[in-house]
Amino acid sequence: MAILITGIGELTTNDPALGRLTEAALVVEDGKVAWVGATAQAPAADERVDVDGRAVLPGWVDSHTHLVFAGDRTAEFEARMAGKPYTAGGIAITVGATREASDEQLAANLRRHVGEAARQGTTCLETKTGYGLTVADEARSARVAGEVADEVTFLGAHLVPPGADAESYVDLVCGEMLDAVAGSVRWADVFCETGAFDEAQSARVLKAAAERGLGLRVHGNQLGEGPGVRLAVELGAASVDHCTYLSDSDVEALAASETVATLLPACDLSTRQPLAPARRLLDAGATVALASNANPGSSYTTSMAFCVATAVLQMRMTIEEAVWAATAGGAKALRRDDVGVLRPGARADVHVLDAPSVTHLAYRPGVPLTHSVWRAGVRVTAAES
Repeated sequence: MAILITGIGELTTNDPALGRLTEAALVVEDGKVAWVGATAQAPAADERVDVDGRAVLPGWVDSHTHLVFAGDRTAEFEARMAGKPYTAGGIAITVGATREASDEQLAANLRRHVGEAARQGTTCLETKTGYGLTVADEARSARVAGEVADEVTFLGAHLVPPGADAESYVDLVCGEMLDAVAGSVRWADVFCETGAFDEAQSARVLKAAAERGLGLRVHGNQLGEGPGVRLAVELGAASVDHCTYLSDSDVEALAASETVATLLPACDLSTRQPLAPARRLLDAGATVALASNANPGSSYTTSMAFCVATAVLQMRMTIEEAVWAATAGGAKALRRDDVGVLRPGARADVHVLDAPSVTHLAYRPGVPLTHSVWRAGVRVTAAES
């Protein structure tokens, strides 16, 4: 069935040939965008939906989340707000709760968060393992994630479990654990950071994953300058995420590479870290994505609109740059060209705002502006009229 979405006051396509259109319409058919153009030239369709002058953009592409988890870290957050510094060690709290949870509990929690994100316009979502840290628990996390998320990343190298020897644990990650998850994931990641994994250990994990045909991602440069960005670029990782502390050489390396700098502003705020240098990266020519980093410890939000507003109001990104980074930028971080864009042939992920322009995402921060959402041509949510 073909659906004509018409009466679009402002249409952000993210397609260079189409640009941003006014008084526009698009046709959705068989889960894809079939036509884009002026309302006056719109073809006939089986169903017509008039959005009455509202803005339309591609659904958010959240390319970095950690949503296969159980438990609660409210106390840790409260302590951090009272002045306790953030360290990587808090992950162990979630690991314990996740190991104790059943598959059904993990799946229900994941579906709840993915649904929450979808109601706010997120139509493509990546999530990671990393709260199991045993062969069996990482394998089941990957299976659970694969049932719900668009993209799944293996993050066995999230933290060395308490009581484990670091080198022996890396051996396990690169061997038996990687073998157990390889059929359920597309990506592998490593937390290359003080308190987690050093450069040599991170390189071992990434090279082992690449040998098994997995794409690479890196958590890097969150708590200080370090080897994460350089390692990601050298190994051809699709993205390096956080990028809070960057040297001039890090910025130059990203600008000269295909590796996307994925910025996680909600995490920076929650951990009271400096916000990532978005303007510096963009001015150098680097590709920037925005993602939520939704997780129970350092960024417990699924709101991509919050990330966009923060990027504009506090990180000196323009509205156009921030919206692109949260849609097409996320798609590039996942090396996909079928999402994050509204052009014929793309997946029909359509986000309608209850506003006349995407500018309102930052102009009215904190206001829930999602009016209706289609994911792959299927309506996920619609506001009451």
